[in-house]
Amino acid sequence: MIDKTEIKNTTGLVWFGNDLRIHDNDVLSLAVKNHSKVIGIYIIDPSLFEENEFGFKKMDVFRAQFLLESLHDLKHQLFTKNISLLVFLDKPEIKLKTICDSYQIDAIYKQKEWTHEENISKIKVQKSIHNTIQIIEVYNQFLYHPEDVNVKIENIPQVFSNLRKKLEKYVAIRATTEVQKLNSTNIINTTNHIPTLNELGFKLFEKDKKTAFPFHGGESESLKRLHNYFFETKKLGFYKKTRNGLIGTDYSSKFSPWLANGSLSARTIYWNVKKFEKDEIKNQSTYWLIFELIWRDYFKYISLKHGNNIFKIGGILNKNYSWSSNRKIIQNWINGETKDDFVNANMIELKRTGWMSNRGRQNVASYFAKELTLDWRIGAAYFESILLDYDVHSNFGNWMYVSGVGNDPRDRKFNTQLQAERYDPAHLFRNRWLQQTLF
Repeated sequence: MIDKTEIKNTTGLVWFGNDLRIHDNDVLSLAVKNHSKVIGIYIIDPSLFEENEFGFKKMDVFRAQFLLESLHDLKHQLFTKNISLLVFLDKPEIKLKTICDSYQIDAIYKQKEWTHEENISKIKVQKSIHNTIQIIEVYNQFLYHPEDVNVKIENIPQVFSNLRKKLEKYVAIRATTEVQKLNSTNIINTTNHIPTLNELGFKLFEKDKKTAFPFHGGESESLKRLHNYFFETKKLGFYKKTRNGLIGTDYSSKFSPWLANGSLSARTIYWNVKKFEKDEIKNQSTYWLIFELIWRDYFKYISLKHGNNIFKIGGILNKNYSWSSNRKIIQNWINGETKDDFVNANMIELKRTGWMSNRGRQNVASYFAKELTLDWRIGAAYFESILLDYDVHSNFGNWMYVSGVGNDPRDRKFNTQLQAERYDPAHLFRNRWLQQTLF
């Protein structure tokens, strides 16, 4: 860590990743605390828009648009703190070296990541920059901070409830942090601009009017949504009853896309739940939203424990199932052209909006892996490409879970037709996406 006596006339570079916010951002707070000058940078790697081994772009148009909206908002939010944000479409190892040389950077700050691709990127950057420039990584995406969890990573329980009970009983949630405002001289003179959707290789599009997620990217939008869902409509008080819904904006909190790219922190949500419980009502619904945040943490701890095994076909259980990779069957699933109307409706919603309910995700993933016996990693790769709220830990953790190679102790298979009868008894959701002439 940087000695406080050396702060004067040093410049810190905040390398933003999935932490696109100024509120409760420990990376940004530390950089501002340690340096007299701070610059923000976000680098969009062009490889995100190339097809991977499964034939999908790592980031398709919905998430790309949400990212660009988030970056525009981040630039505005940082400006209120007199911090400039530079955004580039380039390889991180190339651009960061140039920026470090141009602005005489003394240290780089970033959110700590541990999955393969993010680590490779950091290693390449470390090799390209001067060896006197330290990369300081900070855990910045948890509800329960890893330093506070009194369980060694290798001893993280395989069953969610075992960890949850320990966390709830023994670990306190840290307070949120704020960023000090720097002197206006910290703003740098630059003509840098945020790339457009066209520059990323995509065409402009209009959002489907039927989407359950009509919101925009960015911290401002996330805080507006939080305030509305908690304190204006008070829908939080009914969350547990409505969370399995399929239609509309308010059956669930819809926080996940902002959580995924870090426009909103889990701690910000947690402490606002506590405020709601104090000012309005404390019930099963308020607890259940926190419960879902603990699930999110759990998958992060599982990936910390198991590393790259979460990307392997045998998963963290190293199970040897017989998987298919039949392209026609996969494409039918993607297009919503299977024999199952509930699966089809959910997949069409996803393809047209980049969004799908949690109930829908469990069903289509189970159908993909357990009914069609397709290689679950292909389904996970498609979700990564198209989901607005893609998060590497939750995505691969959930896919392993429903595919029988992860943390489900019961290895269950969803009966999609019974699920449809229970959660879409009047066919409203299926009609919405399958019978286009009606809407």
